[in-house]
Amino acid sequence: MNITYRDLIDQTYYFPTEEFDLDQSGLRFNGVSLNDLVERYGSPMKFTYLPKISQNINKAKGWFADAMAKYDYPGKYYYCYCTKSSHFRYVLDEALKNDIHMETSSAFDINIVEHLKKEGRIDNDTYVICNGFKREAYIDNIARLINGGHHNCVPIIDNYEELSLLEGAIDKPFQVGIRIASEEEPKFEFYTSRLGIGYKDIVPFYENQIRDSEQVELKMLHFFINTGIRDNAYYWNELVKCLKVYVRLRKICPTLDSLNIGGGFPTKNSLAFEYDYAYMVDEIVNQIRLACEEENIPPPHIFTEFGSFTVGESGGAIYQVLYQKQQNDREKWNMIDSSFITTLPDAWAINKRFIMLPINRWNDPYERVLLGGLTCDSDDYYNSQQDMNAIYLPKYHVSKPLYIGFFHTGAYQETIGGFGGLQHCLIPHPKHVLIDRDEEGQITYRLFSRQQRPEDHLRILGYDGEYAETEEPLVMPENELANPNALNS
Repeated sequence: MNITYRDLIDQTYYFPTEEFDLDQSGLRFNGVSLNDLVERYGSPMKFTYLPKISQNINKAKGWFADAMAKYDYPGKYYYCYCTKSSHFRYVLDEALKNDIHMETSSAFDINIVEHLKKEGRIDNDTYVICNGFKREAYIDNIARLINGGHHNCVPIIDNYEELSLLEGAIDKPFQVGIRIASEEEPKFEFYTSRLGIGYKDIVPFYENQIRDSEQVELKMLHFFINTGIRDNAYYWNELVKCLKVYVRLRKICPTLDSLNIGGGFPTKNSLAFEYDYAYMVDEIVNQIRLACEEENIPPPHIFTEFGSFTVGESGGAIYQVLYQKQQNDREKWNMIDSSFITTLPDAWAINKRFIMLPINRWNDPYERVLLGGLTCDSDDYYNSQQDMNAIYLPKYHVSKPLYIGFFHTGAYQETIGGFGGLQHCLIPHPKHVLIDRDEEGQITYRLFSRQQRPEDHLRILGYDGEYAETEEPLVMPENELANPNALNS
């Protein structure tokens, strides 16, 4: 009778996979023994397997190279990393090994760009695509970058006012892109993205504000939809609409030579995950080529801004099951030594599912359980896998420790969770370990950050001394307040 956890996996999935297999001690992730990792650093723990970042970048480059060669596509492909997925230096250090470019979304991103330039990691030929809603600080930082000679900084116009703000701050000719405000799927809470300019308004905007400018040159049309790049009628319909706008613009704007299709490649969220990346790239390149050939215009260079795809599959989290609570005749709660709300906030906020597997005890019998976090919040739980409405784990035993891992958590979780700051119920943020391979392929470990300590929380909360003095005014002048009466209310 098949009763062990290993039996369950074998009869449910094709296992082992590209990333997961077993050795004598338990689960391995990309060849890394996770039991060894636990013995070295304990739990709870976050980790990043750095080589996976480069692997995914080069996979995408390969798919586009194959498609462009197949169709004799004359344009170039530019891989940009979407920094908001993870701003950490170790991510950028790894990603920039692969001749890529960058996409930014806020003012402080530009400070990171300038830091990387000082270190020689990027130069003026590196494309910096500046997305997002731009106000004074972001405009000033973009202007400083372009005025300093970064000719491949391309701000993407998100609203009509941004162009004049940029013209006033930049003292030389510069290039821009325009973002299309795509129409969302019917199930969305709104019809049109808040980002960008509507399909029907883009050509008039170019004609009225850019075409006759001696300072501004339109280089790029930017297209992205929230649900990502998926093989469904909605995505292909929106791509066709985007290409119609591109064709119309290109006929009246000879400087327009690039199409940015944004990000949106999914990351694996199940052992049963299926997605034909190569087919999707092939079809996108072909659709762009056909649309341009039909209108007798040159096909554009293609830019992408993959963020989650770049870094997501490099990350993981490991927890220990501390205790099991039998709350009724059917529900068993395995309590972990951390919190889902703070360490995997997407699992709580948008019900995102990650790959979840035990680290050890694969040869033990299994049971159906629920997972609970340490906070006293009723929403701090995890109750199902992506491909099944349940969680199965080796049976809890008080004298046999059980460790579990959540995988492909490398995008967004640290910044959304407030890395290094206060956590819900003051649950400490876990230690973070970087895993790499040396030139001989041997695994190396580095501790990026230790687990938060009580004194870290006390310092943030102001319990470690008097309030710090500052030369900056604690209260804004009334003429800078949106509501001056707020101070008196």
